[in-house]
Amino acid sequence: MSLWLAALLGLVQGLTEFIPVSSSAHLRIVPALLHKADAGAAFTAIVQLGSLAAVIVYFWHDLVDVTVALFRAPGTPAGRLPWLLAVGTIPIGVVGLLLKRHVEGDLRSLYITASMFIIFGIVIWVVDHWSSGRPSFRPLDGLTMRDAILIGIAQSFALVPGVSRSGGTICMALLLGFTRVDSARFSFLLSIPAIAASGGYECYEVLKVQGPGAIGPLAVGTGVAAVSSYAAIAWLLRFLTTHHFTGFAIYRIVCGTALLAALAAGWLQAL
Repeated sequence: MSLWLAALLGLVQGLTEFIPVSSSAHLRIVPALLHKADAGAAFTAIVQLGSLAAVIVYFWHDLVDVTVALFRAPGTPAGRLPWLLAVGTIPIGVVGLLLKRHVEGDLRSLYITASMFIIFGIVIWVVDHWSSGRPSFRPLDGLTMRDAILIGIAQSFALVPGVSRSGGTICMALLLGFTRVDSARFSFLLSIPAIAASGGYECYEVLKVQGPGAIGPLAVGTGVAAVSSYAAIAWLLRFLTTHHFTGFAIYRIVCGTALLAALAAGWLQAL
């Protein structure tokens, strides 16, 4: 992969990882529009390490606090959070292992991506507007093991391009009664173990097969993803204090419809 394409895909990854529009779908679509080969699920997992770095830097103080609380005050909400994040990561780990062949193969069909764009665009719109009428919200300190598992199950749907990790987890958190901002914060923190595990594994596998020649594009893509992800996190948390997800839902539906039209016209190939 050329360095300019790696940088472009890193930018796309960073800008779309934490907003509910599916970064994996965009990483699938952009090369197709440029008539380039699919970068693949492995490249997607690896450049997500840049997004992981951004989350760690942005929430550094929070992560230090919960790590200290884990040992000094394990019964407090902060002390329980690492365990909740670990439990919430189990579903995507299990599903990822069971469906690895499909995730790297037929589930990357642009027909599936387009359909998920539209379906989950509607889901996001409905859930967001339904939650807006809620008279009161639960504090994030009240997150339970059951909540973590349900949000983790929602995260596992993001293995299909077009669904969106943040969209699925935020929607589930909204259904469970949390605010948009709290839902987004937990969603971002929940992404840490999953991204670290999948990205680290794929990086090892790619370097083992392709050798040092793969380091340049991967480093460029991951670095650009880190910077753009940090900007996206900061922007979204401010945005959600006063805005709904309506714009993202409309964007998804329009993109999904346009993608189906391009496929039907033969301008793009599904795989």
